[in-house]
Amino acid sequence: MALTVLATLRPTDHTRPSLVLELPDAARQIASTRAGDHEVIPGVGPGYNARVLTMQDALRRLSDYWTDKGCLTWQPFNTEVGAGTMNPATVLRVLGPEPWDVAYVEPSVRPDDSRYGENPNRLQTHTQFQVILKPEPGDPQELYLGSLEALGIDLSKHDVRFVEDNWQQPAIGAWGLGWEVWLDGMEITQFTYFQQVGGQNLDPIPVELTYGVERILMAQQGVTHFKDIVYSLASDGRPVTYGEALGQQEYEMSRYYLDDADVEANRRLYETYVGEAARMVEKRLPVPAHNFILKSSHAFNVLDARGAISTTERAKAFATMRRLMRDTAALWIERREELGFPLNRVAPEGEPGASTAAASKGPAPAQQLAPQTLALEIGVEELPPHVVPQTIDAVRAALTEKLAATRLAHGEIAVDGTPRRIVATIAGVAPSEPDAEQLRKGPKWSAAFDAEGTPTKALQGFMRGQGVAADQVEKAEIGGNEHAVVKVAVQGRDVLDVTGTILADVVTGLRAEKNMRWNDPKLSFSRAIRWIVALWGDTVVPVQVSELTAGRTTYLQRPVAGEESGRRSDGALVGRVEVASADDLLPTIAAGSIELSSDARRASIVEQAQVLAAGVGGTVDAEGEPALVAEINNLVEDPHGVLGNFDERYLELPSRILTTVMRKHQRYLPVYRDGALAPHFVTMANGLCDDDTVRAGNESVIRARYEDALFFWNADLTTAKADEFVPGLDKLTFEERLGSVGLRARRIADVASRLGTRVGLAGEELATLTRAGELAKFDLATQMVVEMSSLAGFIAREYAVRMGETEAVADALYEMEQPHTSADPVPASVPGALLALGDRFDLLAAMFALGAKPTGSSDPFGLRRAALGVVRILRESASTPLESLTIRAGLEDAVARLAEQGVDVAPDAVDTALEFTVGRFAQLLRDEGTSADLVSAILPAADAPGRAARLLSELSSAADDSRLRNLVATLVRISRILPATLLEQGADGSTLLVPGEGASTLLEPRTPGSGGARRKDLTEAAELDLAAALDAVEGDTAAQPVEVILGRTEHVVAAAARFFDEILVNAEDESVRTARQGLLAEILSLAPADIDWKALDIALG
Repeated sequence: MALTVLATLRPTDHTRPSLVLELPDAARQIASTRAGDHEVIPGVGPGYNARVLTMQDALRRLSDYWTDKGCLTWQPFNTEVGAGTMNPATVLRVLGPEPWDVAYVEPSVRPDDSRYGENPNRLQTHTQFQVILKPEPGDPQELYLGSLEALGIDLSKHDVRFVEDNWQQPAIGAWGLGWEVWLDGMEITQFTYFQQVGGQNLDPIPVELTYGVERILMAQQGVTHFKDIVYSLASDGRPVTYGEALGQQEYEMSRYYLDDADVEANRRLYETYVGEAARMVEKRLPVPAHNFILKSSHAFNVLDARGAISTTERAKAFATMRRLMRDTAALWIERREELGFPLNRVAPEGEPGASTAAASKGPAPAQQLAPQTLALEIGVEELPPHVVPQTIDAVRAALTEKLAATRLAHGEIAVDGTPRRIVATIAGVAPSEPDAEQLRKGPKWSAAFDAEGTPTKALQGFMRGQGVAADQVEKAEIGGNEHAVVKVAVQGRDVLDVTGTILADVVTGLRAEKNMRWNDPKLSFSRAIRWIVALWGDTVVPVQVSELTAGRTTYLQRPVAGEESGRRSDGALVGRVEVASADDLLPTIAAGSIELSSDARRASIVEQAQVLAAGVGGTVDAEGEPALVAEINNLVEDPHGVLGNFDERYLELPSRILTTVMRKHQRYLPVYRDGALAPHFVTMANGLCDDDTVRAGNESVIRARYEDALFFWNADLTTAKADEFVPGLDKLTFEERLGSVGLRARRIADVASRLGTRVGLAGEELATLTRAGELAKFDLATQMVVEMSSLAGFIAREYAVRMGETEAVADALYEMEQPHTSADPVPASVPGALLALGDRFDLLAAMFALGAKPTGSSDPFGLRRAALGVVRILRESASTPLESLTIRAGLEDAVARLAEQGVDVAPDAVDTALEFTVGRFAQLLRDEGTSADLVSAILPAADAPGRAARLLSELSSAADDSRLRNLVATLVRISRILPATLLEQGADGSTLLVPGEGASTLLEPRTPGSGGARRKDLTEAAELDLAAALDAVEGDTAAQPVEVILGRTEHVVAAAARFFDEILVNAEDESVRTARQGLLAEILSLAPADIDWKALDIALG
């Protein structure tokens, strides 16, 4: 759907196929043989027959279907576009207020996807069928599913899933939310609610459907290569395949894009088209302006496929594209307005759209004196998996808080949900609030009556306002003052009034990390809210949320053809069903074979997977896959497990690659046998289906993905040395102001080297760090990681070993990507840890240097994860050379390296990045169960997380030691006694002596036997005893472990206690006062300065 292809790398050395186009086997060109009343066509795919749609028929049927739904039939655009989205019928027509329903075929050209026709799933020109419904009609999913049935897809047999897809195209200032639509595991459609295009917020909201036609036909015809798709049937019944019709075009255009396109000619075309687009904007002609934007984009994509675009050129081109599209979009709206928005129409009353049905009521609540169950169902289109539990928690919290603010008696609040519904039930909700008595405050009592006891004007006005006489006025204390008050009886509100407002507020207040709008003018949420059930007993609660009215009709699993009776083949209810009462809601949902309970659904998934795996002598590691199981759990309402298989030859690939495909791309549970990966997987379909059909579809998908992985693996390993991938990093953009990934990799290596110097790295470890630094991030330029970015680091290690690098270098390259999460292990080797730190320090310093720190939930560069990685690596570095490293030192090294590159660095970059990173450290400790006060106590040391972690451990171990409590009490007392001019509170909470003459006088070095020059002014026994105790303590005490400090200072603390009892520190005589303060300052110097002793005092209680 992109206008310009992403920065991906083609093979570094194309092995050009034969110039002779290889057409399909002759068997595919033989005239069909008749079998009964239909044709069986050999070699075209398992079981292919004339009843299966050809590609030509599929395009016609889609066009007919959407034409029947009122869509205008449009034509493919007459210049190259990267996706149907960029046809003006979409990208321009979604702008402005005019309605627009359109459907059309679009050949989508992506030069960087050129594969000479050899890859079974990748084409430089693929076929999309594009639909725009503006405004979105309220039931676009149902309309879409109807189109699949129009293609002859029996939805009762297949597993159709809506899987989160958040689309954005920054190059044209566009974004939207929606789904990938999966058919038996294969993505066949992108389904998007556009929110913004050309930087313009859209109103009304359109929905876009982009069908991947080749994928649909491959699945329907049972073929594994696009060339084998039957495109049409000739007049003699012979199948005409895709390869026969379009194979030559695919090969020759791949040749052109990858090998033969003239770079300079295309540069000239690009500049010419950009200039002409800008000129058309100036002429106020948005249509030709957009036309030349598309031409310039294609020229850019050709240059990109030829590897002729530098980082600077890419950044400049994207900026140009954004500007031109922004100007063109604004101009299009202006021009349409000048024309009077000719497609606008006035919607007649009663037109389908938002529900306008009034909330029906059952018996009046006054007649239902017994408490009743209150039930709420919020019906949504498929939520992203991570949003489901968040929304369940949010609804529970909101109901709890809002009901607590009323006087309505109620029982337990239970909330659970699935991707399509969040359901709350509240037991025993009273029919009304009890009546109450309320005090209404008048003037102060002292101002209410005059000397004769007559009400003052202030009180008279109050009485008039309340409609009471003087004898009804009473005195009451409010806020510590006596006031004139009157008691007013407040009648309890009816349950429907109370809960109607509460439930409306709950629905209106729903929010997620990313929210969208749809055809409702006021609502915004992660996905569209389509229905609300709200019942108290058998009465509908009158809830109106924008244009959505609550009722008693739930929407179970979507019905498909053959289920018009409202039941599917196993008897489960489907479609819209009336719910008699609140107590019937959960049983009705269950009768639809929907498992509402998240826990029960998860248990069913795990049990089914284990049973299926056991059938092939294997197991699934559900406990080891908590994130995957949780995601699957929130993708389905009615989990139905299906066991799939794949060819054992793929097991020659590292299992990490295979399981990554299963988990991240397909949401499959891997099957293991005797501790090793087995050639099986478990997928969870949503609802009843034909197991064989779903199995075959998913096996086809995994086969294609594994073929890709095997191709990338073998292609990458034709490269002799890892160094050969490094130049490719310069073609990958990191951030336009910071340059390429290659520049970033070199910065990482330099920062890691500087950190190595700080810790005195030498010998083999230094050699390992140097060599690994030269190869840093090289795997990002491999085909495998371009396709599966989550394998970064792992592929670096696998390829490095195979390309002759030492195990130590390979391990360091792997470890530099660790840790990804708070649960991942940190690097085990010092070179690996230094590279990982260099990586994260560079990222933090770079983003804070540019002022791009995270805001709210937005963290596009993963700075929170980077900061967490820094603190975890340094925290777990105790007893290693890294323990002495500080966060500030790493950030300073990274900022210095950025400055050397010429990056403009914000003056507060180091301080703000340090504060941010220390904040993540504090949050990590709190998340692990450390008390907030104890976290505050060690935060002054957090710049060196290794030391901070050691202090935390030592203080926790000594928490019950009376010596620690006594020392803490002594230090806190001293910090209160010494003058503020001599102490400063560090930003991190530590108490420090202020540098300068005063502090140096207090801590003047003592001469042996004399106790220091100032000791001559000490004459009292308690003073001398404390001085003697101090003289007996070794000078390096503050740097020792806490247990040692407690042992060395025990006598000092005891002497200090006597000193405090007998001595006035701040004596009138200045010399005596200074000497006594000096003793206390010496005590402070015996304790670590990077502990907040006041916070520790609170933590110890």
